[in-house]
Amino acid sequence: MNKGTSRNGDARARWREERTTFQRVYDVITGITDFATATEIGERADCSADGARAALAQLVEMGIVEQRTGRPSEYRRNESYLRWKRIEALAREHSAPELREEVDALLEEDQSFQERFAAADPDAISPTVFEEIGHEAVHEQWDALTRWRSVREDLAILQQAIHRAEGRTGTSASV
Repeated sequence: MNKGTSRNGDARARWREERTTFQRVYDVITGITDFATATEIGERADCSADGARAALAQLVEMGIVEQRTGRPSEYRRNESYLRWKRIEALAREHSAPELREEVDALLEEDQSFQERFAAADPDAISPTVFEEIGHEAVHEQWDALTRWRSVREDLAILQQAIHRAEGRTGTSASV
């Protein structure tokens, strides 16, 4: 066995020893964007399907996991829960003025993308604009559009975090 495999095995063994079944299922499910069965999740979480099913039932009840009923039921992370968790963490870890500074920086980046693409929104860019450019340039442009969409998503999250941070301190200022 090579050292990389051994280290991975050691890390997995430590993870299994140090985390409960519930915690391991939580770790696995928060990384799943496509629906998976309790058996598949149990395999990844190094537990039985029944153990995974019990943890998943709790996570569904808590709103952390979405369940698609059927035979068998399937589960995936709840994106809105993760978004809420991110907003709460930002509001807790940063002041409203710190968050506003980040918003200002992202607004500048957003403006730069608007000028670069001569469009108000990344979704307004037609794929036909990439037909006349080289292969390397296409990848660069798609990467830029992906980043632009991330900037827009981050702006929305940061603005919500500012409202949460202001609510905690009782301050209010326009965003």
